[in-house]
Amino acid sequence: MDTLILTFPCKPGAGAGLLEELKTALIDTRAYKGCLSVATYTSASNPDDIILIEEWDHKSSQVAYMQWRAETGMIEHLAPILAGPLKEEWLVDHEV
Repeated sequence: MDTLILTFPCKPGAGAGLLEELKTALIDTRAYKGCLSVATYTSASNPDDIILIEEWDHKSSQVAYMQWRAETGMIEHLAPILAGPLKEEWLVDHEV
C-alpha cells in the first residue's frame, strides 16, 4: 500500500468551494482502480489548504489516476482557484 498526502493550496476564500466540488469528484476517485481510500481535511491554520490523504494499492495506480484527471480537464478547472501548485508527499510505512 502507498499513501499520499495531497495538498490543494487554494486562494483566500476558495477552500470551501473546492470542498463542495470534492463531494462529487471524490466519488470517481474512490471508484478508480487501485484506490483504497481517500480522507479529506483542511489545515487548522489555513482553511483554504485542502488536504487529501489517499491510500493506493501502488503508487503507479495514483499516477495513472492523475493522468486521467489531467485528460478530463480537472487541472485546468482547478487552476483559477489554486494559489500555487499541488503539493504531493508520499509516505513510507515502516510498520513499527
